[in-house]
Amino acid sequence: MNPAISSMLEKYNCEARQDYENALKEIVQEIALLGLWRAKFFEHAAFYGGTSLRILYGIDRFSEDIDFSLLEPQKDFALKPYLDAVANELTAMDFNVEIAEKMKNTETTIDSAFIKAGTKEHLLKIDVPEEIAERIHRNEQIKIKLEVDTDPPGGFETEAKTLLQPIAFSVRTYKPPDLFAGKIHAVLAREWQGGRVKGRDYYDFVWYVGRNVPVRISHLEQRLRQTGEWTSKKKMTRNDALNLLRDKFLRFDVKCAKEDVLPFIKDPQAVEIWSNEFFQSLLPRLAAV
Repeated sequence: MNPAISSMLEKYNCEARQDYENALKEIVQEIALLGLWRAKFFEHAAFYGGTSLRILYGIDRFSEDIDFSLLEPQKDFALKPYLDAVANELTAMDFNVEIAEKMKNTETTIDSAFIKAGTKEHLLKIDVPEEIAERIHRNEQIKIKLEVDTDPPGGFETEAKTLLQPIAFSVRTYKPPDLFAGKIHAVLAREWQGGRVKGRDYYDFVWYVGRNVPVRISHLEQRLRQTGEWTSKKKMTRNDALNLLRDKFLRFDVKCAKEDVLPFIKDPQAVEIWSNEFFQSLLPRLAAV
């Protein structure tokens, strides 16, 4: 095993296959961030979303995708040079990956790519136990989506956070109140095919509220205006946000939300208390800036 990967793996207490897969994905994500830093990507963009919350701020759940926002709208943004830098970094760490930019079929402001790697091959590289490896089909792949919003809503603030592995480097990210605004926007606006609920959004909501992180209402408003959930001419207030969340919490599918988040957390009891009433009870504790 590459010594840098061995060192990164030490922070994980892996037992089941899911534990090893989550650790592997997160290690790939962190090496991808290093590649982006080397390519000076963070001079133009910031890290946000659930993986930023996990890697930089320490939420106790794993995350799948790595999401970024340009600091300013840029129609001619080119993702490929940065993908090349990510590929080079992963290759240098002995990962055998394919990185493919997603071709757009419709007009969108999101540039996407997938990092793909053979699950069995790479779990063996991190010394997964043989009894786990032998149950993995050789064609299975881990997939990590990388997305960049090239037309970001304004009103956010960023800060630099330092990672120490595989080497010391810096990542520009949204500040917590803006990350929280993005998460509330996801709760209110995210629609999955088949009506599925992304329980990870609700898990993160509880995390923010439990740590008294305030939401930046002005950034939430701009996000909701961009996607059409807030069309009023008046400025959004905390009470407006509470009313939107109250309506959402009354009707979302709690069972589906729990099923979604369970593969990403260690302790299933963390979501036992979930109910529509539980989430409504959190609303008075929602702080705003």
